[in-house]
Amino acid sequence: MKLQNFGPAELIVNSFLYSSEEEINEIRKKFKVYINNFDDGNFKDDKDTLLQNYNLLYDDKTIKNLDNYELETVAINGLLAYLNQTQKMKLDHINHIKFYNLQKYMALDIAARRNLELLERQHDKGKRGTLLWVLDKTSTSMGGRMIRKWISEPLVDVTEINNRLEAVGELKDNSILRGELQENLKRVYDIERLVGKLAYGNSNGREMNALKNSLMQIPNIKNLISTSNSELLKQLEKNLDACEDIAKLIESSIVEDPPITVKEGGVIKTGYNSEVDEYRKASTEGKTWLLELEQREKETTGIKNLKVGFNKVFGYYIEVTKSNLSLVPSTYIRKQTLTNGERYITEELNELESKILGAEEKLINLEYELFIEIRNTVAQNIKRLQATANIVATLDVLASLAIVAEDMNYVCPIVDNSGEIDIKEGRHPVIEKMIDSGTFVSNDTYLNKEEDRLSIITGPNMAGKSTYMRQVALITLMAQIGSFVPASYAKIGVVDKIFTRVGASDDLSMGQSTFMVEMMEVATILKEATSNSLIILDEIGRGTSTYDGLSIAWAVVEHITDKTKCGAKTLFATHYHELTELESKIEGVKNYSIAVKEKGEDIIFLRKIIPGGTDESYGIHVAKLAGVPQAVVKRSNEILRTLERKSMLGQKKAENKKQPEGQLDFYNYKLAEIAHEIDKINLNEITPIDALTTLMKIKEKMQ
Repeated sequence: MKLQNFGPAELIVNSFLYSSEEEINEIRKKFKVYINNFDDGNFKDDKDTLLQNYNLLYDDKTIKNLDNYELETVAINGLLAYLNQTQKMKLDHINHIKFYNLQKYMALDIAARRNLELLERQHDKGKRGTLLWVLDKTSTSMGGRMIRKWISEPLVDVTEINNRLEAVGELKDNSILRGELQENLKRVYDIERLVGKLAYGNSNGREMNALKNSLMQIPNIKNLISTSNSELLKQLEKNLDACEDIAKLIESSIVEDPPITVKEGGVIKTGYNSEVDEYRKASTEGKTWLLELEQREKETTGIKNLKVGFNKVFGYYIEVTKSNLSLVPSTYIRKQTLTNGERYITEELNELESKILGAEEKLINLEYELFIEIRNTVAQNIKRLQATANIVATLDVLASLAIVAEDMNYVCPIVDNSGEIDIKEGRHPVIEKMIDSGTFVSNDTYLNKEEDRLSIITGPNMAGKSTYMRQVALITLMAQIGSFVPASYAKIGVVDKIFTRVGASDDLSMGQSTFMVEMMEVATILKEATSNSLIILDEIGRGTSTYDGLSIAWAVVEHITDKTKCGAKTLFATHYHELTELESKIEGVKNYSIAVKEKGEDIIFLRKIIPGGTDESYGIHVAKLAGVPQAVVKRSNEILRTLERKSMLGQKKAENKKQPEGQLDFYNYKLAEIAHEIDKINLNEITPIDALTTLMKIKEKMQ
């Protein structure tokens, strides 16, 4: 159940698991993941080696004592060995190991994630039309990833949930704070990604500046939330490290618009390093220096025709004609004798030559060395930067939830451990956003662990049963991630798991029929649901014959409502109207139906959930609404009236027939089928033998 939470691209496994064909095949069927059979020698149960080789991990309180984490130690060693072999560099950015606590988050199986369309649509895998699409108003990439994580992992701890709700409420009510916070967040780049590149030594000057520009927003963000009242915002402000020293280092050293590559120079800012400044000046101002030297020597020596020249053999030199040799100072060193004069060098000219000729190459090399030094200095603060990124992402998600709550008129839910789900005027968060404003029909919901454990919902297709049930699950989930919810009032007793069985789809690639998929999902629900779970069941048993389906649905209701076996809060939609009898037979079962208004032969779906069951399916009306040809609809009505008349003939007999307690009355179903068979017989053509055979079949069915 948990593997799907992370959506891994690759699994690192030992030979034992890799050789377990059943498990490996099951994983491959359900997930698009590469499975790597890694050498068993890398999976060591050796905590001392782990802590010595990765001393940064020792700082983490959760693994200071690994004695109780034998399997975890083996897994950590194997994974880190794999990373070392493949990445070929230090893993300094991996400095924290988090143990995933199954009890900390609400469990959502793969069917629930698919049916509720939390992160992607079923049919096209797109974002539009999902809960993520509704709630994601984040300003940063980090916030975008975190809100996906929050939706995938709703909390079960009441204190944590209410801390989030309190923070969202403060940001919702304070529009000025929320607006300014969002403006600052928009100027923050993806610090997590930048830190990752930093750790791998791949950052260039532009990415360093992106990090600097992001960090320069942190003091403003910290100041904005410094006057907050909610406990979570106070804690975030207290722990938010502005990393001003890192920002200042990058600001003082890296030019504003550096080149993409760091090996061609032009990265280090003027004024950061005096040697860089001299080399840069030498490479750009060499000719000026030579002209200044020539003019200075003319004035000092009085040699008016003295000139500074250059050739590839001797380099730079000072040339003096024979008529002025008597004026040459003793500091000049003879380099070459010419027909018309002499060439000399001086110490100053040698220094200039060295600077000018090697300046560009030396500048490029020195800038690269300094950049690596700066990058390594920043990389030593990866842990601080990661902590800052996490807090910024959290603030971004809280602000996003506040924006949605304000825009969509959501209410703050009361979240506790009462075991109740009490929703007034609840709405489906996705559908209400996709249709015209104000047209969504809201509904109330009440479930608890006692008298209202299971609601049986009857009514026609297309009337809104599935939408209603999904909205209850989504409102519950939203409350537990710390979001306000689409309702006028909501009290949510924390749910430990949400299960859904909505609709059916053949999985032919896995050789499983519609009914098999349905039963497998039902089996999972019945095994794993607890009294604190929420179950959504839609049309259980419809994938098989009427009798089998009704029997299965009946038995499932009995199992779920039994406190000793399950006792979960459940919404159960069905076309088996016989199940409405369970309200009087089983404690905790209540009947509800979708209100329908009849207008002649037409019907109007009011999409309102009302107490009490219904024995009308309106299937033919639905067929008409779906565009089935009028002739077929008319004939359907004729057949229906015929079957109803023939069914009524045997009703009195069925009523007089005494049945054992708890047994279903299938008599009317048998009469309806028999009447339909008789109706098909052409009395003018049937032979005596055929008539006798038909009569024997009818007798067998009656028995």
